[in-house]
Amino acid sequence: MRRRHILALSAAGLAAPGLLRAQGTWPDRPIKLIVPWPPGGSTDTVARIFQPKLSEILGRQIVIDNRGGASGAVGAQEAARAPADGYTWMLAYDNEATNQTVMRLPYRTLEAFAPVSLVATGPLAMVAHHSTPYRTFQDVVAAAKAAPDSIAYASSGVGGLAHVSTTLLQQEGGFRLVHVPYRGGGPAVQDAVAGNVPLFMSNVVIISQHIKSGTLRPLGVTTAGESRHVPGVQSFAQQGFSGFEAPTWWAFLGRAGTPDPIMARMQAALAEALADPVVRAKIEEQGADVVASSPAECGRFLAGEIERWGKVIRDNHITAES
Repeated sequence: MRRRHILALSAAGLAAPGLLRAQGTWPDRPIKLIVPWPPGGSTDTVARIFQPKLSEILGRQIVIDNRGGASGAVGAQEAARAPADGYTWMLAYDNEATNQTVMRLPYRTLEAFAPVSLVATGPLAMVAHHSTPYRTFQDVVAAAKAAPDSIAYASSGVGGLAHVSTTLLQQEGGFRLVHVPYRGGGPAVQDAVAGNVPLFMSNVVIISQHIKSGTLRPLGVTTAGESRHVPGVQSFAQQGFSGFEAPTWWAFLGRAGTPDPIMARMQAALAEALADPVVRAKIEEQGADVVASSPAECGRFLAGEIERWGKVIRDNHITAES
């Protein structure tokens, strides 16, 4: 009996090397953080702010791997295929929720990933290039009603929250704009700043400096009321779109099946990094509010976002080709 017990324990150890590492030496090599967007976008910006502190706390290098494409889906699929050993993580953007309905994906977010923390949230803002005649969002609405499908707006990609929330605004306001999707916020903001597209719906992180410089003029934000990150600018809810709210967000996710001790250590390390005054100040200076939620809170948030925006996507027949 004793010999069989020892053999069973040995077999269990061989079958679960990740669990043994979790109890002892994790991490014993560099950790990969997949950012499913090109460099220069908001997700890349947020990741690179907390990356050095998280590396310091864990005692191992955090390597950011930018895997842009398909509105975040390329990088997310790569993360979903990774071993559940605690050496591959992902910083998800709000597209991760909307992609579940917009695209036919080989994975489901709530099954493939284990939530670690909702890192931060923030407002989306509709901005106009300073050369345009649009001084208020009502100017845009009036012009779009007078000439439907004649005014273009940029977003970071098809089916993202910027796209879907602007679709909902058009549905509720009875006007039509032309959507110009880009392969991430970095390329989109370049064209917006250059004046190649008159309007841009984006998180504030990548446009705050251009708002401050006067190059981009803010017309409205997607928070329930005014946001401290875009002072003096009314929310869409305050401009006649009652109840409208669509905050953007960033969430830190691990692979489902990652041993609990690793998940707990990463969550604690990330919370410590986000609590650092310098890290928090840098993120909030960009136009986002640090949340640092629990894994359970993050999971509930993700499920709610997938359900809420999935309905808007289905109602408006938004697909990856929209």
